[in-house]
Amino acid sequence: MAQGHFKVENYHPNSFIIVEGKQSAGTFFIILKGRVKINNQNPSIADRNNKILDPGDFFGVISCMSTHARIETAVSLEMVSVIVVRREQFGELIQRNPDIAMKIIRFFSRQLRFFDNSITKLTLKDQAEENPEHLYQIGEYYLVKRAFNHAAYAFQRYLQYCPAGKNSERSLHRLKQLKAPFKAPEPPPTKGLTRTYKDNTMIFCENEFGFELFIIQSGQVKITKVVDEEILLAMLKPGDVFGEMALLDNRPRSASAITFGDVAVMVINKDNFETMVISQPQLATRLIVLLSERIWTAKRQLENLTINDQIGRAYDILLIQLEKQKIQIRPKQPHNFQFGVNELTNMIGATKKQADALMVQLFAEKIITIDEGKLICNDIFELEKTARFYLKKSALERKREANKNS
Repeated sequence: MAQGHFKVENYHPNSFIIVEGKQSAGTFFIILKGRVKINNQNPSIADRNNKILDPGDFFGVISCMSTHARIETAVSLEMVSVIVVRREQFGELIQRNPDIAMKIIRFFSRQLRFFDNSITKLTLKDQAEENPEHLYQIGEYYLVKRAFNHAAYAFQRYLQYCPAGKNSERSLHRLKQLKAPFKAPEPPPTKGLTRTYKDNTMIFCENEFGFELFIIQSGQVKITKVVDEEILLAMLKPGDVFGEMALLDNRPRSASAITFGDVAVMVINKDNFETMVISQPQLATRLIVLLSERIWTAKRQLENLTINDQIGRAYDILLIQLEKQKIQIRPKQPHNFQFGVNELTNMIGATKKQADALMVQLFAEKIITIDEGKLICNDIFELEKTARFYLKKSALERKREANKNS
């Protein structure tokens, strides 16, 4: 890889290159020479804890591109030379070396899969939640709601993915009733990388497989999910990215995308991703930023789930909200959260009985109060300190348990 304008740094053996928890300096690193060990304070949530990285490997990308604090510690095992890439140089880097963009994407895929599987185990969530078999139920839902075009799309996709499924005959019958083709229509043709959709068109349906991501050029797109009723998850506007998991993993879609007005999108798949990286590196950079933020959020969600004390989880959930907003934490600084007790206990998954006891304890410690139904923190520095205490306590408990069982 050409070094060009990129700075090169050298580290003696056993030197700390980055330290977990320290604020990101807006840089990540590519190893030129030597080996680097990656560590995490909480080994139960680190899929590359104690991993040894070799020349050509990279580290620090997630914290650099998401602008959050470092999520890992990197230590040189011998004399090490690294290329230092600043956040604003990312576009230049991937233009010169498109392969590194796909290498980062594959790394993100592995990280997200690890976090998703770990969260699933801790929440006892059904691992088959997104399944093409469920397309039939989605079709039935939209049929009842008289959204016939969406119903037809779901039945057509069901037949595509489950031609011998238990609901294949019913799906054929429904499509006959709707006087719709048995086969889903092909997507509109693309001009270059651009595709246009008419108003109220289903771009993709939850539970179908996805192979493309989309960047909105004009119009708006609704992201929805049917859970008893159709829930609006997000309303996306020009510049927003959706369907990005298609570049990472060939799993079924977790939500549907429906146009709100006429829409033009840029369509990216694994085949044309490299072309897009070279021609429009700013879009590739935006995608990496989005995915970095998603991985950071998944990591923090998993960290929170591993805290044994519900009061500790409550403090940490509040800290996560501050971290998401990238609020600088100073002593004696107050903060008004824009949600109340019900929202907090729902985030934790507490029962009504647990929630009542939790709130009594939370308010007794006087870091958190309530005003007009909204939670108020009197000192976010104390909030952070308390949350970190519970995080470290739970990590130590798990390490002791692991040592006992080893």
